[in-house]
Amino acid sequence: MQSQVPKPAAGAPLLRAEALGKSYPMGRTRLEVLRNCELRVAPGEFVAIMGKSGSGKSTLLHILGALDVPERGQVYFQGEAVFAPPAARRLRTGITDVFSDAERRRNHLRRTQFGFVFQFYHLLPDLNVLENVLLPRMVAAGIFDWPARRAAARRDALDILERVGLSERLKHKATELSGGERQRAAIARALVHHPQILLADEPTGNLDAEAGANIMSSLARLHADGQTIVMVTHDPGVAACADRILILENGRLRPA
Repeated sequence: MQSQVPKPAAGAPLLRAEALGKSYPMGRTRLEVLRNCELRVAPGEFVAIMGKSGSGKSTLLHILGALDVPERGQVYFQGEAVFAPPAARRLRTGITDVFSDAERRRNHLRRTQFGFVFQFYHLLPDLNVLENVLLPRMVAAGIFDWPARRAAARRDALDILERVGLSERLKHKATELSGGERQRAAIARALVHHPQILLADEPTGNLDAEAGANIMSSLARLHADGQTIVMVTHDPGVAACADRILILENGRLRPA
């Protein structure tokens, strides 16, 4: 499945984080989880991020994918800033923010360029596998354009479901799937809109060893096809599948 957007210039990182800072209230103090954190991800690279529980791995991944907002620093996707400049940045999104240029860009990136896989799947239980996978395309198209785009979206969904081994489970609801099957459905949903980057947060953390190994085999095949992946994991064996392993420690990334 080929991306439908231009690739960055040769040698340029696809995703770049500079001087990220993020903290959370902790009683009367604040816990600083990211301190001048920096990262470069090349097109087609598979990067694993490890760290102790509470080190900020998920926070970093959510900022990289524009799900959360850093207090300081900036993320660049294909050389363009993801967030508003610090002076104009709002850490909590309000109703009126949806009309701002920065918030529209974040929403656009989440819908079209970033794909997300989480530990607990987040599939809708009343929908079957195919319907769950089609959801991102439905949201991106909108209610009026969806009828014209449905056939192409369905073809893409069937293609990715076959690639992750779920072509015989299309009509099964999420509650009728095993944990490994649910995660493969979540991966298919994350990829159906041809994202440039797949962001995976502990994708095997809720699975047994066999199901986890199957998920990593699926990610390895996607990576071999050129998919860029940034993955958070606590498991050294899972991280070993990546091209590069980084450790998040004291708010900064370092090589493993």
